Amino acid sequence: MADESPLIRSLRAAVAAAPGDVPLRLHFAELLLAEGRNDEAVAEAAVALQHAPGDAGARALMVRAMGLPAVETPAPNAVETPAPTAVEDPSPAVAETPAPDEPAQAASTPAPSFDWDAAEQQVQDLVGPRFLEDPQAADGDGTAGDADAWDVDAPGSVRLGDVGGMEEVKDRLEAAFLAPMRNPELRRLYGKSLRGGLLLYGPPGCGKTFIARAVAGELGASFLTVSLSDVLDMWIGASEKNIHDIFETARRQAPCVVFLDELDALGAKRSRTHHSGLRNVVNQLLTELDGIASGAGNEGVFVLAATNVPWDVDIALRRPGRLDRTLLVLPPDAAAREAILRYHLRERPIEAVDLGKLVKATEDFSGADLAHVCETAAEAALLDSARSGSVRLITTKDLLGAAKQIKPSTEPWFAAARNVAMFANEGGLYDDLLAHLKRKRKL
Repeated sequence: MADESPLIRSLRAAVAAAPGDVPLRLHFAELLLAEGRNDEAVAEAAVALQHAPGDAGARALMVRAMGLPAVETPAPNAVETPAPTAVEDPSPAVAETPAPDEPAQAASTPAPSFDWDAAEQQVQDLVGPRFLEDPQAADGDGTAGDADAWDVDAPGSVRLGDVGGMEEVKDRLEAAFLAPMRNPELRRLYGKSLRGGLLLYGPPGCGKTFIARAVAGELGASFLTVSLSDVLDMWIGASEKNIHDIFETARRQAPCVVFLDELDALGAKRSRTHHSGLRNVVNQLLTELDGIASGAGNEGVFVLAATNVPWDVDIALRRPGRLDRTLLVLPPDAAAREAILRYHLRERPIEAVDLGKLVKATEDFSGADLAHVCETAAEAALLDSARSGSVRLITTKDLLGAAKQIKPSTEPWFAAARNVAMFANEGGLYDDLLAHLKRKRKL
């Protein structure tokens, strides 16, 4: 600062060299205050209070620099005398600094208390915090006790009966997954193990997540969804710890369904993964599926996973004892399409909709495609109503017109899956897919 006096510059350098010297800093603040630089004096007094929170001189200087009324503090053994009748000097220095030999005098009225919270608010932009906060300490110390931070949904009311149609999928779920769990005596008689999980695969938008929730409802189990964004972390080792915490939470909340969404991202083939962090995630996932880390196994923890591209999932995840059962979830059949259309039209203004025609016109449509058909038809009716000024109901013509505009999103998936099913069907993994393609004459 060019207009500073040599004394100010010298003291500023001295304070910078000895930041913990409170008397020196207060002397520097007094000089700043004498030159009318109150904001700088406030900042220096605040720093002095950080080093010596109980320093009376620093507090008094802060009060004067902020232009607040002085707070008189009687000496411990001072003799109280009546208030003087002489006219007092209005100078703040005289009013706040009594003579050395003069006894302290009590105010005739109670002195106003100093609002330190307000003072802190005024100087917070001038002086930084005294201590740095540990970000992990605010959100949790990052130990295993923080595993309960994962969101676990309570047992839901959705059952397989709420899934429209798809009887073949339900029968497979019942035989491979649900029946052994509902009948523990028979399971023990036949030596049926509950180890392992179920992998749902098929075109996108066909209800794999909804089926997983229905299975959790059938079991009366909690539901914990895991996706790639829940697991990956920028710090080394944190992603693996996240997976461990997730499974530890599921073990504490047992019975619990752990749903691994988009498994191809979370458990991609390690031979194709160049980043060591992702390979370590797969390794940790394998360990948790085996229940080795917990010591007590995964009793009461049921693992479901979903993917659109099962051929990209690491083969070790699909060996017996892990995700060893595979279920193909195809586009909704006729009964399922009717149920889905009824659901998405239930609160819309419709008139004499012929669901039979609409169901026939939407073959191979996914559940997401059917929702889009209803949305598109509603937009057309809304636009006509806005133009004409009178409300027009949604008709079969609107819905059929929307179905013609929209192409099934499942077609590209079947085009890619066809080659895999024909030329990479090791061990009969994709026999169900081949049978479906033959029925549809897509081979």
